Amino acid sequence: GKPFAEQMVETVSDLNVGSQKGLVEMFDSSIGASTVFMPYGGRYQQTPVQTMAAKIPVGYGETTTASLMAYGYDPYLTEWSPFHGAMCAVLESAAKIVAAGGDYHKIHFTFQEYFERLDQVYTRWGKPFAALLGAYKAQKELGLASIGGKDSMSGSFGEMHVPPTLISLAVAVESTKKLLTPEFKTPGHAAILLNAPYHEDLTPDFAGAMALYDAVTEQIRCGNVKAAYTIGCGGVLEAVVKMALGNHYGFAFEENAPLNEAPVYGSLLVEVENPEAFAAFSPVQIGTITEDGLFQKGAECIGLADVLEAYTGKLERVYKTQTEEDPFCGDVPLYQAASKKIYLGQPLKAKPRVFLPVFPGTNCEYDTARAFARAGAEPEIFVFRNQTAEDIEYSIREMEKRLNEAQILMLSGGFSAGDEPEGSGKFIATVFSNPRLKEATMRLLQDRDGLALGICNGFQALIKLGLVPYGEIRDLKAEAPTLTYNTIGRHASCMVQTRVVSNLSPWMALNEPGGIHTIPISHGEGRFIASPAMLQALADKGQIATQYVDLAGNPTMDIAFNPNGSRWAIEGITSPDGRVLGKMGHSERIGDMVAKNIPGAKDQKIFAAGVRYFQ
Repeated sequence: GKPFAEQMVETVSDLNVGSQKGLVEMFDSSIGASTVFMPYGGRYQQTPVQTMAAKIPVGYGETTTASLMAYGYDPYLTEWSPFHGAMCAVLESAAKIVAAGGDYHKIHFTFQEYFERLDQVYTRWGKPFAALLGAYKAQKELGLASIGGKDSMSGSFGEMHVPPTLISLAVAVESTKKLLTPEFKTPGHAAILLNAPYHEDLTPDFAGAMALYDAVTEQIRCGNVKAAYTIGCGGVLEAVVKMALGNHYGFAFEENAPLNEAPVYGSLLVEVENPEAFAAFSPVQIGTITEDGLFQKGAECIGLADVLEAYTGKLERVYKTQTEEDPFCGDVPLYQAASKKIYLGQPLKAKPRVFLPVFPGTNCEYDTARAFARAGAEPEIFVFRNQTAEDIEYSIREMEKRLNEAQILMLSGGFSAGDEPEGSGKFIATVFSNPRLKEATMRLLQDRDGLALGICNGFQALIKLGLVPYGEIRDLKAEAPTLTYNTIGRHASCMVQTRVVSNLSPWMALNEPGGIHTIPISHGEGRFIASPAMLQALADKGQIATQYVDLAGNPTMDIAFNPNGSRWAIEGITSPDGRVLGKMGHSERIGDMVAKNIPGAKDQKIFAAGVRYFQ
């Protein structure tokens, strides 16, 4: 009986439904260059995925095989009946795999159980027993097995007890080409509800559910289903809002669309071109996708901004997503370098060698080496040993030798020395301040026509050494540029848009100024700061390589597009001659179907450009 707008706000602001983006972004979601589904998708990165999808790691090779994992569990339902709750958890986890484009026949399950301490209270013993019976019945009905799990009977503290907990985790493999992302795709398409069938005793009709899932998979494969979302505790309203927010679409509900019904676990809301394909499953017409940013039912409506505020606001004070920032981001013109390149050395007949040292906390060396190998280089990974004084001496000797044999120095990203406060990258910088390594590095850059690239922690090391923006290893003064904590005060992991400002650098030779790319970031200290005079000097000399931009391609201080709050929206800078490039965005985390739910050009071609420089 509540007004439509009030229902919407109440649903999306519920703790079990509201956005957890501020929490999720604290974890690195793109490491490994194999993430198929970023946690939040769509143009505005607001539609949460329900299924993890990542390509199987294969070293320098390429694969189209992805692993899928999804969970199911409702604590309120399982508290009412552990037997029913466990069955629905299994069905819900399977439905999420289907909604993501997976084949439910390939699923295996694993369970996480958590119950109150049993002691000698016999009535407590029935709860885990009933839950396991429910999970077992679901597996028998589906013809799918579990492959392990973990249980705990210690969920009690004094008189406080956890609700009966059996979380079902469904695991499967599927081709990346068959996977489906959940954000609404096209205005004008219909959204229909496909209810999983249930018996009168409120247990799932598994035979009917399996027939439904086979039909959904078939329609996904033939292209009729464009997006799918599994019904959760927020019911139809939750599914519609979350599917719409990714691309900031609106939705026109049918007058009789069910909004207040209890969730029917295992059910799917799907965007379709032809709803008649599901006529045999009694589809419920929910409404139509619109591009006006309004959620409407009859004469009642609520705007996208109000829905988004309610959806994101519940946890904002706990897990921040917004900051106040000076909106000024400079006036940096595009810089077109002279077309003629001056080569100090001779082009190589062999592949250029890339020296890639690994330090405590480095975790991007494999992704980076793979990116260089694909571009035609010969990467060489070397682990810096520091357990003893002899290890350090050995490492210095080896690094000097390999620097003398390489054409490119690559400092990859990670969490250098645990990302200690005020110290990201300083361990790496300390190592390269060794006189022998300092001399070898400068010979590479000044005498042997070499290049250097630093990403994330590597950029931080280049800054602390002075290689950017000065082009040489030097003692830094207090006014030197630096990288510091993100303005939001936490780690940020998401996709950003960056604009190529200058092609002064050989690393940018395959890009035209003004080109825009969508790349992942993952860091806690990525905010570039410098004095106004230094910022202007960098702009005048073409040393600002890339900037964070909004969806219109304009440099911005808006945290939604510039997550660390860098001055003048700077993402990457170069040395005066362009040979050294430092940047925060992980350009190495690319691959076929990587970040499939985020639109945009993802290959900046900097690795190919670096290799071509020597050819």
